[in-house]
Amino acid sequence: MIIRMEETAAAGAGQAVTFSLQEGDLVHVLHPDQIVAYRGPSQGRSDRLMNVKGMYRKKKLIRADVSGPSQFTAALPSGYSMREIPIGNNEDLLYDFRHVFFYTRGVSMQTRILKIKNMLVTRDAVKMKFSGRGSIGILTQGPVCEAKLHPTEPLYINAGSIIAYPENAKLDLTVYGNHLASQHMDYHWKLTGEGYVLFQAGRQNQRLERDMNDDGIIKRFLREVIPFGGVFIK
Repeated sequence: MIIRMEETAAAGAGQAVTFSLQEGDLVHVLHPDQIVAYRGPSQGRSDRLMNVKGMYRKKKLIRADVSGPSQFTAALPSGYSMREIPIGNNEDLLYDFRHVFFYTRGVSMQTRILKIKNMLVTRDAVKMKFSGRGSIGILTQGPVCEAKLHPTEPLYINAGSIIAYPENAKLDLTVYGNHLASQHMDYHWKLTGEGYVLFQAGRQNQRLERDMNDDGIIKRFLREVIPFGGVFIK
């Protein structure tokens, strides 16, 4: 299967991704409202209700099945980019469904129920596991980074930045560092195990921009040293 994605971007205006599908290609688009242009036979796009068990309070989601030969352009929000990830038969990563923009023919999805403590933090009940042969497209804020896990040496990653992690990895919600560091940082996942974890490196950009454009060093100091200063001091 051949899918060509041509990316164009304008400052502050989001991003557009163009898919070119060949004869026999099939792409399941999970955000069909983002398709802004389509070239091909009318019957090349077929929207349908997709019932994903145990997901989003058992509501049905609409997906668009687009087949080739055709071409379509999808709009992405400002600050987001798309990453295509190949899926093999031995894929063991669990993905946040909100990050998944498309998956191709030959790829199947299975749900994995999270532990209660993980549900409370992620505000999600399930993760998605993909298997088969093909690829998926994920939406990320900033570049996608990959880190190898170790069975005993923990890796700490911002809880809101993780895209995918191995199904058999051990996760614990925590903070790290000295008292001042742990008091002011966001919650992190402490991960150990085998395999690789994917995370996005753009979620903190807004916070840095706010600090760079702040109107005074005193306000920045108070926001950092006072517990919950970032909430009460604007």
